[in-house]
Amino acid sequence: MSIDWICKHHSDLGKEQLYAILQLRTQVFVVEQKCAYQDVDGQDLDGDTCHLMGWENDTLQCYLRLLDPQSQGGDVVIGRVVTAPSARGRGLGHELMEEALEQAEKHWPGVPVYLSAQAHLQDYYGRYGFVVVGEEYLEDDIPHIGMRRG
Repeated sequence: MSIDWICKHHSDLGKEQLYAILQLRTQVFVVEQKCAYQDVDGQDLDGDTCHLMGWENDTLQCYLRLLDPQSQGGDVVIGRVVTAPSARGRGLGHELMEEALEQAEKHWPGVPVYLSAQAHLQDYYGRYGFVVVGEEYLEDDIPHIGMRRG
């Protein structure tokens, strides 16, 4: 099966799409990773936030959001990067990141891209040109590090 990549401005999201996004994020970040935090943080429907979805057979397999540089102090910010447990081990994370960088360049050409990575994923994001900025910090008891590209 192949993944259908869809990137939508928040104002174009259907309610079923938004529901699937929030369901997947809660499944992984809150339940699987046992992080009790406010995932629905007010940024999903704000500014020019875009949502990148990877669908297969009407099931959301992977997702991330792109926060616009105007709301984020100058960088496009990638966040909420997630792959469904049932879809792991197929390289979808790599496809998702490649697609995200293409979308960031399409929507905000030449603008640097920032993400907050789980610290153990530095090498993973390094493959895409991200370099560490700042010090490691704890977020929901998980070590994170800021990384920027471009």
